[in-house]
Amino acid sequence: RPGEVSLAHNGLLFLDELPEFPRNVLEVLRQPLEDGQVTIARAGVTLSFPASFMLAAAMNPCPCGFYNDATRECRCTPAIIARYVAKISGPLVDRIDLHVEVPAVKYGELRGGEAEKSARIRERVIRARETQLERFKGTGLYGNAQMSTRHVRQHGTLDAAGERLLETAIARLGLSARAHDRVLKVARTIADLDSASQIQTKHVAEAVQYRSLDRAYWA
Repeated sequence: RPGEVSLAHNGLLFLDELPEFPRNVLEVLRQPLEDGQVTIARAGVTLSFPASFMLAAAMNPCPCGFYNDATRECRCTPAIIARYVAKISGPLVDRIDLHVEVPAVKYGELRGGEAEKSARIRERVIRARETQLERFKGTGLYGNAQMSTRHVRQHGTLDAAGERLLETAIARLGLSARAHDRVLKVARTIADLDSASQIQTKHVAEAVQYRSLDRAYWA
């Protein structure tokens, strides 16, 4: 029977408390995240189900939840934290485009001025989506996330400063070849949201920062 990853086909799969899932369950996500389908082999039978979904996951930084917290002391030892995050392998993290750390919001920020209006953000997103649909017209693709390595080379060109920044990031953060391509896909999308035809250094820098959270644990 199709499981959650196939039931989420063309939709969103949200996994809360990611490290609490058994590691062997999490490792199964690697194939559908890469290929958009999941293959199940049983005695004499092999079945493939569609599984093209958007994955969103949430986790605490450690079992007690206060690792790197500025106001509360973490009670976890380095060994406990290492065991906690070891359930999430580097290859799985490589397949997740954006890693965003969400610290506790301070009172002053809660009471501060208004953020950007959702309506303006929506307009920017729609414009970026239209740009991508035009970019991939006739190719069977509909967005930057679907780009193959060939498409990344074609649409992810950088200027000299961007190349230097990406090279430095890969060397210092130890990013894999898969992460390299994902950085370029994200940078291309950030440029689209900025209505920029060329990926600029600032777009690469923003994309790289979304790969830094996992290196705090896995470096």
